[in-house]
Amino acid sequence: MPDSANETQLSIPEGVLLGHALASGVAESLGIRAFFIKGPASVVQGLRQPKTSADVDVFVAPSNLEQMLRGLRERDWRERPVDPDSRTFPKHSVTLDHPEWPCCIDVHFRFPGMENPATDCFEVMWASTYALELAGQEVRVPSTALGILILALHALRPPELPACRQELEFLAHLTERQAQASSVLEIAKATGSLAAIRPFLNDLLPGTAVPVWPEPSVEWRNRLKAKEPGSARLIAVVQAPWQDKPKMLWRAIFPRPEVFLSGNIYADMSVLGRLLQHRARWARFLRSAPQIARDLTSGG
Repeated sequence: MPDSANETQLSIPEGVLLGHALASGVAESLGIRAFFIKGPASVVQGLRQPKTSADVDVFVAPSNLEQMLRGLRERDWRERPVDPDSRTFPKHSVTLDHPEWPCCIDVHFRFPGMENPATDCFEVMWASTYALELAGQEVRVPSTALGILILALHALRPPELPACRQELEFLAHLTERQAQASSVLEIAKATGSLAAIRPFLNDLLPGTAVPVWPEPSVEWRNRLKAKEPGSARLIAVVQAPWQDKPKMLWRAIFPRPEVFLSGNIYADMSVLGRLLQHRARWARFLRSAPQIARDLTSGG
């Protein structure tokens, strides 16, 4: 006899597609401008090779973030716990999940690598979006140039990973084939992402169009250096004022419960469960110690 519960269970691809329609409907009902990045739309646009997305990435203006979150909360979506250390891990999005949905919704309000004020960046990006039909509904998505910029910045954060190298190569070929380098450059200038996008864009521009490349921000350099979470914490401690170091070290050694829950919302938070997670955390730290040492001594 067929299991009726399984018959009505959404698959991840179905949930992601319907999640786009849901988030778009919430934004429209609230009068919020929203567009979608990465995900299945980028595959439909030809900006990415076919792949299964596990979440919905929607972008709103910083001033509309709380309104959008409230609209999703009213539909029983709940924010996932996050590491409260915003110095080590500067926030750029809020992740929500729902017990009856197989995917999450990430609500972005800024994008790493774009150094201009987040509100200004949103206006620049919004001006470079258009309507695309997805899951039977029109949603806003980035133009080809903006999509390339966003995906390249995302892949440049851990460029040593094979999947990211492959994505950067795909985007470089696309940029050359469609002669998009100049358009990507203009949006990069307008969003303050020249420094971050330089490794991708430098060889794609004609000699006459190469700009004066600015220095990357401390946040971006830290993102590139920290290949392990432990690296990010130690880098933040090193860069912090002396009066802040003891508290940061204490929190690195004895993290708050949200740190464990951010990795697994079903983590066992009993006394024994937390002791076991502390042990596992220290084991991971010791295994990654050589990489952390390299991160801390690398240039940049």
